[in-house]
Amino acid sequence: MSRRKSVNTQSTGAEIVPVGKGGVAGYLVGRVLPYVSPWAGAAVLPPLAGLATNTMWGDAPLSAGLASAALAVGGTALSAVTWKSAGSDSKVGRFRRAQATASVAAGMGWLTCATAAGPFVHPVLDFWLLGGGLVAASWNVRQLMRNGGPAEAAESGDKNGLGALAQAIGLEKVRVKDAKGSGKGTVSAQLAVEPGGTIEAVQATTGKVAAALQVPPSGVIVTADAEDASQGTVSLRVADLLKDGVPFAMPRELGLLPTAEIPLGLYADGEVWAINPFAAAILQHVLVMGVTGAGKSELLRSLVAHLATRRKMSIFLVDLAKGRQTVGHIADGIDWLIQDAKTAKRMLRALPAAIKARGDQLAEEGLDQWTPDSSLNALLVWIEEAADVADFDELEEIARKARSVGIWLGISLQRATWTNVSTDVRANLQATMCFGVNEAGDAGFCLPDRVTDAGAVPAWGSDRPGYAFATGMGIPDARWTTEVRSGLTERDVLAGLVAAAAPYRDPLDTTTAAALGQAYEQRAHRGTNRTTPGVQSAAPAPMTAAPATRSATPPAAAAVPGVQDPHSDDGMDDAMDDTFSEAEQVELQDTYDEVMGAIPGDPEPDADYAHLVLEDDVPDADPDSGIEFAAPARPSTEEAREILYGEIDGWMHSQRLEFEPADLIPATLAAGRKRPWLQGELKKLTELGVLRHDAHGVYTIVESPFVPA
Repeated sequence: MSRRKSVNTQSTGAEIVPVGKGGVAGYLVGRVLPYVSPWAGAAVLPPLAGLATNTMWGDAPLSAGLASAALAVGGTALSAVTWKSAGSDSKVGRFRRAQATASVAAGMGWLTCATAAGPFVHPVLDFWLLGGGLVAASWNVRQLMRNGGPAEAAESGDKNGLGALAQAIGLEKVRVKDAKGSGKGTVSAQLAVEPGGTIEAVQATTGKVAAALQVPPSGVIVTADAEDASQGTVSLRVADLLKDGVPFAMPRELGLLPTAEIPLGLYADGEVWAINPFAAAILQHVLVMGVTGAGKSELLRSLVAHLATRRKMSIFLVDLAKGRQTVGHIADGIDWLIQDAKTAKRMLRALPAAIKARGDQLAEEGLDQWTPDSSLNALLVWIEEAADVADFDELEEIARKARSVGIWLGISLQRATWTNVSTDVRANLQATMCFGVNEAGDAGFCLPDRVTDAGAVPAWGSDRPGYAFATGMGIPDARWTTEVRSGLTERDVLAGLVAAAAPYRDPLDTTTAAALGQAYEQRAHRGTNRTTPGVQSAAPAPMTAAPATRSATPPAAAAVPGVQDPHSDDGMDDAMDDTFSEAEQVELQDTYDEVMGAIPGDPEPDADYAHLVLEDDVPDADPDSGIEFAAPARPSTEEAREILYGEIDGWMHSQRLEFEPADLIPATLAAGRKRPWLQGELKKLTELGVLRHDAHGVYTIVESPFVPA
């Protein structure tokens, strides 16, 4: 097992003090030494310096006077340098300048007197004892105020604080103040850049700061102030409170409405990470991204389990790769679980009609957008690897129109590049959850720029499963750059939870179900709800026989004894054995072979009729042949429609819900009509909502054409 270097720090005020290999003893020494240093300096340095200068120049009046004068001038110059070097515009900075300058001036003044009179004579000795103690005490007070007092004591000039760190990485023009430790593994501070600097320049140094503090790259976040470009905030995660895992958060009760918060995990500081998409001012569709093993499936299970315990909530989930493996144990809470591409396309083609029907229903109820007051259920449509399921135009239309009618769209994939999801679709996915990615640049396909610019980039691949950054869905903007970790789920716990919530789940509302048509009615998977308590899985809808209608194909010929069906796979021998004598069988066989040999198996490529298509008229017979054709009676308009509608109705009852116009050519011929008539009928059925037409020329059957309008 690889050992990962851990960082253990103690944060107090503006200081970040690493606890090194010295353990507690070394830490205590480091904490006490700053307070002892002023007293040690005041006790040792003045008498030693005074004794040395007095010994050298104090014996002769002339040398003592000159030395004192030189020390006085030097002390004045040193005080001026101290005043200039300690300059600051803040209140604390001005106090620090005055304190440092006064300490230097007092020390040099005392040394001047000690040089002439000696350090241990009165009143020079008294000034040393009293003045030195006061100066040392003043520095102790300042140290206490900086470490545990008011926040304004934390400034960029602190030798052991964030200011020293800013100087160490080359940001001398950045003032760091108001540094505070949360006590939960994070330290935050306010940033201010001086003229000529930018917060963007500070954001570019997050990697250096993380390296200096020995924390992960994502542990340093610098966010800009939206109202003041010279201000910002730095947040340091110096301890990982989530590394041991986050337990699954159970719902506070069963039967909540969709607008209640959904707890999914914890933030890096230990606070609950919750989303509330249906209660937000705008329902924001969500894009979930991350490499295999990053934790997307764990999140999906948590989300589905919570929503499956609620009233007025329905879930459609598409997962062509591992649907049962991911959510099989909670499938009873999913109204429509789709695991094949054909059914997925049916559902997506049916959604626009459902969106329109829901919009009309909300208008009748006087609602501008979905709320729990509506008769409609809230609906989650979750699609795994959407690029394998639908084209971009289809997804873009759904994402653009579904928001106001209470349909929440979730798209999950490994990389949201333009080849996997178009920029138009991504623009309509305003909420994000970005789990681990292999390349830092990949996070930009999912997270907003202001999040990645701040340093919130989950470039840890699959090394930290469950960790992510999340935006939108009711999450406060200030939380977008804080790491989250989703809860760890157990199959038995979630299965029991979903089973217990069956009496609370409402079936899909009739408005949406009717608009989805046969695609929904004939779905193979049917989740359980309060109308089917205790049922573990619903059986597929039984296939019912089609009503008696005119078929588009000619009726089969009546069975005639001794006559072999030409379409049968059996040979002539079996048909003739019991009816004719051997001689008669030979004669009939010869006649049969002669007749069948005269019929070509396929149209001759150079024949007069080889080029004919449906739109062409049947050519007249050759007048020299002596053959006349009796034209059959042309079906009436109603009879022709009955033939066409019968074919479509038969397909629907056999669960064939997609077709192309060419599939209806036999029915069109049986109806005695041509292509323009067929096109007109298809257009009419589409306008009535019986059929749905996509951009690729495929029609989807929504309802039987025999159902009264």
